[in-house]
This record gives sequence, structure tokens and C-alpha cells, in this order.
Amino acid sequence: MGSAAKNCLKMPKIVLVPYPAQGHVTPMLKFGLAMLSRGFQPIMVTPEFIHRRLIATSTDTNGIQLMSIPDGLDLGGAGAPDFFAIEKAMEEVMPSHLERLLFQEDEDGGVVCVVIDLLASWAIEVANRCGIPAAGFWTAMLATYRLIAAIPDMVHVGLISDTGLPKNKGTACFLPDQPTLSTEFFPWLIGTQAARKGRFKFWTTALDRSRTLRWLLLNSFSEEHENSDDDHNQQNDLPKIFPVGPFNKHLAIKNPSFWKEDASCLEWLDNQNIDSVIYVSFGSWVSPIGESKVRSLAATLESLGRPFIWVLGAAWREGIPDGYLDSVLKQGKVVSWAPQMQVLQHKAVGFFLTHCGWNSTMEAIQCRRRLLCYPVAGDQFINCYYITHVWKIGARIEGFEQGDLEEGLTKLSKDSEINGRLSRLHERTMGEEARGKIMANLTALSDDLNGQTSETP
Repeated sequence: MGSAAKNCLKMPKIVLVPYPAQGHVTPMLKFGLAMLSRGFQPIMVTPEFIHRRLIATSTDTNGIQLMSIPDGLDLGGAGAPDFFAIEKAMEEVMPSHLERLLFQEDEDGGVVCVVIDLLASWAIEVANRCGIPAAGFWTAMLATYRLIAAIPDMVHVGLISDTGLPKNKGTACFLPDQPTLSTEFFPWLIGTQAARKGRFKFWTTALDRSRTLRWLLLNSFSEEHENSDDDHNQQNDLPKIFPVGPFNKHLAIKNPSFWKEDASCLEWLDNQNIDSVIYVSFGSWVSPIGESKVRSLAATLESLGRPFIWVLGAAWREGIPDGYLDSVLKQGKVVSWAPQMQVLQHKAVGFFLTHCGWNSTMEAIQCRRRLLCYPVAGDQFINCYYITHVWKIGARIEGFEQGDLEEGLTKLSKDSEINGRLSRLHERTMGEEARGKIMANLTALSDDLNGQTSETP
């Protein structure tokens, strides 16, 4: 055995359990890399269907070990399972397999912590049964966590029912240190009434389980608004809260992709004018917006006459008119998946039409890109509100007709102060002071974990 392998075996282990979606795996990998540089060996555990994708795309995890557990999902070669199929697998299939893996890895107390995505809260109970300290990991913005944490209070005051449905549609929601939000923004209000109740139960279960956590790690910066969350860390109650993100600029790890990226769009961008291109991507973890909207967006992008790159997977292409790809060949580039950070960093890109997922939002801020916002699900509505009303670096569109996009593009183009706001927000989230806070919080967490190790008999 080589010396590197021997040293690896001596490192205290941290087991990472992300929710099985790309937008959750990516920040967890970046957190793992940060802890690897602090002397811990991260082991990421994912269900088989995610593990296969990571291996198939030859993702370089920079020393983070990848392990899989059975998920019981029969995908038949199709795409991702839906939310409730994943929930069923997490609750009924995965726990026993993770428990066996933890016992194997924890020989002689080798595992010092299990870091668990709060959307994978099933793993908290497994860690507790194994007697291993657990930390929660929140991949979205702090404001959304505060909203979830306020569920008991909202039920108590009658803002929502005990099944999560707003008592009055569109009622204002007042939470400490947050702008006024509409109850329509609640992330569990997706789909049918039965689906909404099911998603609400999912969140309340996660909240109940999280009460046993020692630490809560936020992939979010501490100044999403004027007040910081530093007061939370002064409380004696657990969990201890550590904002440890965003990681985008501070760690040199390539974003993992579950799909093969089409790098030809970068060469295409080289032939476009500065700030001329509209980049369109609705991420990897939303249901198709429907044939009619795809058809409408396709027609609008062509009629605008602006160059564009459109990330459009196979499942989304049914709405495209026959011959469309040939008709826009000179004007636009349609790809199944794109190297998003490289695209956003390119000087030809002027606008980003996005679903407002948290990772995409942070990448846009890092690259100082103006945002056309069309939220689709979950926390995207809250993110969109911050983008358009708090930070004022984007414009929300209500649809994909030509007038919708033209109005949004005009608003962003005529806003003479938006670039300044983008630069200031970039500095607050990615600058040296922000980096210092992230590093200090990671060091404090590492000290806590090392303190546990030294206390172990």
C-alpha cells in the first residue's frame, strides 16, 4: 500500500449524504473538498441511480470517495424518478443499507460525522442509531431555511393549516430579518392538493428530525439582506449554525454533471458580440414546462433575432416545431447540456433566462450576469423575489411570449445601475471578506470535529 493510501486511512472520515439531485450533489462535493483540505476524508454516499451517472460522466471528485447504496428504483433506462418515488426509496429502502455502510466505515471510531442534506433527513435517524454525530446541510438560501423553520409558528398563528395550505391565498408572511413574502411562495405548494399535502409532510418530518442535529451547515452567505445571521451562533441551543457557502469561487472543483456537456457552444460563443447572447437553462431537476410553453419560447427566441444558447434536454424537445433546429442554426445554439459556468463566464453572454435555482443564482452572481427569471418550483420563487426585489439584479417574466421577453430585456438593458449592484453583490458573496467568513466557519467546524476525535477514548 502506498504512503498516500496509508495517510488516507488515518484521516478521520466524514460521510456525506446528499439528496439525489444534481443541484444537491454539487455543493455537497464542494463542501467535501473543503474538508479534505482540512485533514478529513470525505465519503459521498448516493443511491445507485445517481452513482451510475457520476461514474458514467467520469466526474473528477479530487480525492472524495464515492460509494453507492441500493435504491430499489426500477428506472428502465428512463430519466430521473419523480419526487415521491425518491421519497419512498429514501424512507423504505436506503436506511438499512446506509446503516451497514456506516458500521463498516466506523471501525475504531473512524467516522467523526455524517453530513446530511436536510432533504435526505431519513439519514439523520440512521446516524443516531449508529451513534455518530450528524450535521445538517442546507443547499439553498438562508431565507428558505428560515421559512421552513417557521412552519410551527405559521400553523400556530393560523397563517397555514396543519396540512400546509394557506388559510387565505396570497396572504403576506412576516418573518424576522426577511422581506415580506407571499404565502404563494411556499416551496411545498407544487402540484395537486394531495401532492402539496405530501410535500408539506415531507418538510415537517425533515424539520422534526433536524432537532437532533449538532450542526447546521448553510450553503448560503450570511448577508442575504441587511441583517446577518451571526446572532444565531451566539445561542447555546443546538444545532450550531455555520454559513459555509457559496463555494463557487473559492474551490477549484469542476461542477459534476449527470449528463455529457456539449462544449461546442463555447466555440460558438467566440463568434458572438460582447453581451449579445441570451443563455437559457432551466436546470436539471424540474419537470418539463409543457409543450405549449416550449413551443412559445422557441418561437420567441427566433423572432427576437438575438443570438441564444438554449439548454434543452431530449424530454423537453417535443414542443419544438419540425425544422426549428435548422431554421435557427445561424442565430442560436441548442444543446442537451452545457458547461454552465464556462458559458456564464464568456464575455458574449449578456442575459441568463433561468428558473432561479440556488446554484444557478450563485453562478450568475459570480459571473455578474443579469437575470430573466421564470421560477418553476420549490425555493425558486423565493430566490426570484430576492433577485428582483431585494438585490434588484433581474426581472421576472410571466410567460414566454415575445412581449414578455422583450419587456424583461428592455428593463434590464435600461437599468443603468444594475451592473453596479451586481458588482457589489459579487463582492459581498465572493469577495475576500466573504471568503474569510467561510474559511473561519469551516475552521470552527473542523475544530469541533477534531475536539470530538481527541475526546474519543
